[in-house]
Amino acid sequence: MILYNETIKIEGSIHEEWLEWMKTVQVPEIMATGKFSEHRICRLLHDDEDGGVTYAIQYYSPDMETFRRYQQEDAALFQRKHMERYRDRYVAFRTLMEIV
Repeated sequence: MILYNETIKIEGSIHEEWLEWMKTVQVPEIMATGKFSEHRICRLLHDDEDGGVTYAIQYYSPDMETFRRYQQEDAALFQRKHMERYRDRYVAFRTLMEIV
């Protein structure tokens, strides 16, 4: 099993709207690709000095080949949608892990 993790720090003033959009639009569309079997949205518990709020969105893919297909066929579209909607209001990084 492959765990794809997106860590996103979003401006505090818009984090509630962002979270609602992620829950109702972005994550359901990513899950609809059929390349992930489940997901989780986690909020980091520490307070950020600049008022930002950090979330980790975790997607579980059955194998590396399925995840590679997501990267090749879908990832750019979802990243572009997020960037266009929240430009200059977030920072993000992604990690890929194998569940052992």
